[in-house]
Amino acid sequence: MGHKYTKAEMLDGALAAALDDGLSQLTFGRLAKRLGTSDRVIVYYFPTKDDLIGEVIMAMGLRLQETLGAAFNEVAADHLDLLRVAWPVLTTDEADRVFALFFEANGLAVVGREPYATLIPALVEAWIVWASEFVEGAEQERRTEAETAIAVIDGLLLLRKLVGDEAGNRAAQRLGVV
Repeated sequence: MGHKYTKAEMLDGALAAALDDGLSQLTFGRLAKRLGTSDRVIVYYFPTKDDLIGEVIMAMGLRLQETLGAAFNEVAADHLDLLRVAWPVLTTDEADRVFALFFEANGLAVVGREPYATLIPALVEAWIVWASEFVEGAEQERRTEAETAIAVIDGLLLLRKLVGDEAGNRAAQRLGVV
């Protein structure tokens, strides 16, 4: 028998596997092989594939939040100020990998595939609430600015993934983000 993994170590391995190969390729068997353990050990900690996917998606969201949190040193006046601070962090190779995974999950959510249809809206809502804490103003205004920032970020990053970095960067420049 191989190394005995903790749940946290298995989750880290699952996130790494998803980042490398995508959520569609994440299975108990592939994860067990990657970690050098049996799929029964994986099932012990993650009884269903939906449980595994859910934890991977939440870990992905937390990783991005931690990365952005380090960049948000001051409260922003509006969504554009928030975008200006976030953009350099969001255009790194590591962020590109996370957003590729996020966009894969978004596509599955949009077509109603569970657990994505439940998890991704909840994740985006959590990001809106979290990001609103970094914007000045009354509660509803902060929320609206956070929603706008997230909508623009997702659009710019999707453009980068689909058409190329240059297209996304040109659009960001046109918006005054860079």
